[in-house]
Amino acid sequence: MQRKAYVPGVAALLAALLAGCTGGSPDGGDDDPKPGDTATTATAARPGKYRTLPEPCGAVSQSTLDSLLPGIKQLADEEQREKAYEGTATVTYDTDRKVGCHWKAESGTATDHLLVDFERVVSYDNAVSDDDRATEIYAKKETAADLPAPVATSSDSPESSGSTDSPDASESASGSGSGSEESDSGATPDSGTSGTPDDASGDGDGSSSADPSGSGAPGSTPTALQPRTLDDLGNAAFLDDALNDSKRRTVTVVFRTSNVVVTIQYDEQPATTTDVPSSEDMQDRARKLAGQLAESFND
Repeated sequence: MQRKAYVPGVAALLAALLAGCTGGSPDGGDDDPKPGDTATTATAARPGKYRTLPEPCGAVSQSTLDSLLPGIKQLADEEQREKAYEGTATVTYDTDRKVGCHWKAESGTATDHLLVDFERVVSYDNAVSDDDRATEIYAKKETAADLPAPVATSSDSPESSGSTDSPDASESASGSGSGSEESDSGATPDSGTSGTPDDASGDGDGSSSADPSGSGAPGSTPTALQPRTLDDLGNAAFLDDALNDSKRRTVTVVFRTSNVVVTIQYDEQPATTTDVPSSEDMQDRARKLAGQLAESFND
């Protein structure tokens, strides 16, 4: 039987494969990665600190709920009261990435709502860390909130009585950091409370009970209660305060801690339009809750 002819090309292919398996020159020097070779020395960005999220409906203590939602304690039926304390989890399709819970309580004078939302940010870009991606998401929320620029007054600094065209004065007037121009209602897409169309009347300046008309007239709200960035909460934080035409006040606190962005949305609708919820009281309660949640991430 006639043998098939040996194909020289096959022999060459086998030789090449054999050389690839044994690899390089005898001393192996040519196979070492070269200094500065990005293809071999590049490393993935550091992952975020947090790999899980807290159980949202258990994240707020009963005593804190009593403070924010006084109507709960007024419920005579024990079963209804326990159900109110439990809250209702928001709909989510990935509890490792986003969870939330909301509570509601009615009293004789007002109806209060509370929403707590946690978002764990994961970057799918090896060149961008989870923290950097979370910073981007937080920045978008702050920008969307459209916080007013802080205004320097004579009471803000002993040195402000000098010339207004000095570098220090101009810096005070323009604000520091991104908080003067970047902001967001902090509301998550499913919360639908802060920043609603009926808040577009200009009441988002956080008008307090010092202005019963809710007109948001200049000077009606102390500077300390204006929507603003917060320096003592997480890695970055801001507070928004809006009062709509029906006198419903919504206080939103958003903060970032490493790769987690937390949103607190607290609103109160008085039983009558002649009452105006206290901006100072609501902000104080929301900030205390935010501080508790931030501390829980450090435990």
